[in-house]
Amino acid sequence: MKIKITLVFLLTSIFSFAQKKILEHSDKSLWNKIKTEAISPDGNYVMYTLEQGEKDTYLKIKDSKAKLILEHDRAKNGTFTYNSEMALFTINAWKDSIIELKRDKVKKEDLPKDTLGIYNFKNKSLLKIANVSSYKTPEKWDGYLAYMLAEVKSKKKPKDSLSEDKKQDTLSQPKKKKKGKKVNKKNGYHLVLRNLDTQKEDTIKFVTHYTFAKEGHRLAYTTTGDTANLKAGAYVLNLENNTQTQIFEGHEKVKYYQLNFSDSGEKLGFVADLDSTKVQERPNELYVWKTGDTKANPILNKDTAPKGYRVSADGRLNFSENESKLYFGLSAPSIIKDTTLLAEEISSVEVWTYNESRLYTVQELAMDRDRKKSYETVLDLNTNKITQLGSLTYPNVNIGDEGNSNVALISTPEPYYLESQWTGIRASDYALVNTTTGETKPVLNNMPGGMRLSPKAKYAYGYNQIDSTWISYNVSTGKLINLTKDKVFYDELNDSPKYPRSYGVAGWTTNDKEVLIYDRFDVWSVNPDTGEMSRLTNGRETHTQYRYMQLDEEERHLDTDKTWLFSTFSEETKHSGYFKYDAKRKKGSQILEGPYKYSAPRMAQESTEVIFTRSSFTEFPDLRYSDLSFKKQIKISDANPQQKDYNWGTAELVNWTSLDGKPLKGMLIKPENFDPSKKYPMIVNFYERSSDRLYDHKAPSFGLSTINYSFYTSRGYLIFNPDIEYRDGYPGESAYNCLMPGVTSLIAKGFVDEDNIGLQGHSWGAYQIAYIITKTDLFKAVESGAPVVNMVSAYGGIRWGTGLSRQFQYEHTQSRIGGTPWEYPMRYIENSPIFNLDKINTPVLIMHNDADGHVPWYQGIEFFVSLRRLGKPSWLLNYNGEPHWPRKLQNRKDFNLRMSQYFDHYLKGAPKPMWMERGVPALEKGINQGYELQEK
Repeated sequence: MKIKITLVFLLTSIFSFAQKKILEHSDKSLWNKIKTEAISPDGNYVMYTLEQGEKDTYLKIKDSKAKLILEHDRAKNGTFTYNSEMALFTINAWKDSIIELKRDKVKKEDLPKDTLGIYNFKNKSLLKIANVSSYKTPEKWDGYLAYMLAEVKSKKKPKDSLSEDKKQDTLSQPKKKKKGKKVNKKNGYHLVLRNLDTQKEDTIKFVTHYTFAKEGHRLAYTTTGDTANLKAGAYVLNLENNTQTQIFEGHEKVKYYQLNFSDSGEKLGFVADLDSTKVQERPNELYVWKTGDTKANPILNKDTAPKGYRVSADGRLNFSENESKLYFGLSAPSIIKDTTLLAEEISSVEVWTYNESRLYTVQELAMDRDRKKSYETVLDLNTNKITQLGSLTYPNVNIGDEGNSNVALISTPEPYYLESQWTGIRASDYALVNTTTGETKPVLNNMPGGMRLSPKAKYAYGYNQIDSTWISYNVSTGKLINLTKDKVFYDELNDSPKYPRSYGVAGWTTNDKEVLIYDRFDVWSVNPDTGEMSRLTNGRETHTQYRYMQLDEEERHLDTDKTWLFSTFSEETKHSGYFKYDAKRKKGSQILEGPYKYSAPRMAQESTEVIFTRSSFTEFPDLRYSDLSFKKQIKISDANPQQKDYNWGTAELVNWTSLDGKPLKGMLIKPENFDPSKKYPMIVNFYERSSDRLYDHKAPSFGLSTINYSFYTSRGYLIFNPDIEYRDGYPGESAYNCLMPGVTSLIAKGFVDEDNIGLQGHSWGAYQIAYIITKTDLFKAVESGAPVVNMVSAYGGIRWGTGLSRQFQYEHTQSRIGGTPWEYPMRYIENSPIFNLDKINTPVLIMHNDADGHVPWYQGIEFFVSLRRLGKPSWLLNYNGEPHWPRKLQNRKDFNLRMSQYFDHYLKGAPKPMWMERGVPALEKGINQGYELQEK
């Protein structure tokens, strides 16, 4: 009987497994992503949004036991009130209705506006308020909500066909009165203040800006005024006693900027432009209001600002934590245009100069930022003294101790911009400035790496990239210490011709007593004055990496009287987890660990409950709920239950030795129904090192540039992703030496169809593919996306996305040549596939877009036209106007379909699609796609 039951169970299991579906392209749109997850301040509720492809979003609210409280379609951007009694979110119009309106040529401003949803947990009611453009709630108190009503345009009535008599009657009517003031961006919108306890609402008309204080019960707003009841100006509303004060009175054309409270709400600052003319140099003025003042006090204007500067409308305005100081921005004078000149009278020439600190292309991309550039300045609210901190000489400012400190760290990279074009190093000169006197004291020149102030501003610290050393500078004594000299706190695996990066810092302990610095595996406590250090963790022995997890968003230092949470990651097994560390006793224990990838937990504001995710190749990163012991985990979401219906895949770690004798790791992804006695087609997809992502979940999607692992394994492919280690000057050869023995080691296992192996990669991966296929005919077909094939021409190019020269990339970073073409001409030639394209016998699919800002489009053109000249089977996909990857959904769908048709044809013997046979002629672009498969 037992045998029969077992047999029945086995047959049932086999039948059930056999029913699993194979992923199709159309199935990719079924998968949800979890977005904007939030935990309520009291830790009792979790809210998140499901986003399914390009469809409408879906918001869910659940309690701590995963019980569904509310779900709503088309909803997103959820937040909780501070008392956790309500949830707020926006509700969009149906996407398909918007699409139809767009088809009907409806203007953007006339499309349906968002609705605000307010869910009350106490009475389980949902209130919807239509036409809301924005909303705000207080950060550290509750009871109120403010929302801005969007402009609602009424539909125009069709004109009547009037008879002559009616026309005469109409003409004889008295003229209509002048229309009232309109709600719009210029005049402002109506702001509604809602008492969430009483449900009472007050409407304030024509509001342009509004903000709540973080802790004090106050609301500030500016309005262009309602002539009947409300004067134009700035107002502060005290919600504790419901009193309103007009702190500034101006005409309706006054423009306001940077309206901001101190945390307590006792002080308010803003910038105002009172000039109603179109003068190019805007005469901005700074105002400050304090509780008890009847009006805001003018502090600075165009006449009283420091010479050569003016009050900035773009510089962020904020108060120090102790509210004794106000920080704001000064900007350099505007460059004035001659508006009397006609366009044909202006020469449109670019003048590029050899010794300019920044390339013209960089300047061009930075124009808007440069126009808005402001220099940090501080107002002492006790003495009204103004001290300029940033300047043209030292434009960058790091404020200490949340603005309370009497020193700030200032810096300038300007002297080193030019050489960074080829070194790739961002060096700066640093100095300290006294925030009261303005006295400046140089600290360090030509520091190759960033520096900043410790939380209490007792030290300036940073990582010297050239010396590969952490340094500290005692602000009081002026003593400079090399904290990690002759110790390995730099990247041990650096395989580029550049100075190694650091592993970063965890932070500083209370009162700047110690700085916690990472090495490859461990966390070290270091005395900033002596460099004495102690190891807090024991990761090196087991090749386990420990990193601090900040749970409190407002944490400024690590409290040594508390328990800390570290993440752990094993370089050997790729397992991750959490580690509890008692900072007082200096002891810890592993509280969670396994063959998963764990996310950084998000903790509730007013409790110790957290939400986090756990994932693997087979497990979607659903939200989980727990306390900090992580003993009892509750799975909150179930975003993709349909996955169980599909043939999926498994991921495993594989090992081999490179041709250089280096032990290497990689990922092998197999179909779920893998049979080791069968042979499978395999696609090799790679970049640099990827094995650390073994437990990443790869949901089906229309990806930007790479094969989708779950899609291809579901369809019977193996996927191999090998780690690559590089030798300076020989990146192509290094890729060959690492990848080829990895592939052959898998072939030796007997389940890889060695006659049907493909290569796929993008950008740097694509370059390596182009190089490899000039050296071997092992691969049946390759896809190479945005490749560099000519390092000589690429060296002299521009990265159009940033405007930077590409020189540093070849001399010091990813391309790894290690010098200039005139220093190492043969390295550039030997590593450039363009010089060996005649040796390629592998079909090549190239994807390279004409708006690529990373790799110049002409590289893909050089590759394709040369292969075409040689008569090699090759195809080029160019998605017009797209950058380094196709971003538009229709283009991503197209690329994914064509790539799968291409590999299916070569690696599985599927029929060839028409686009591969005859292309898509220019006359048919956008009309006939050529997806149709030819009959065999």
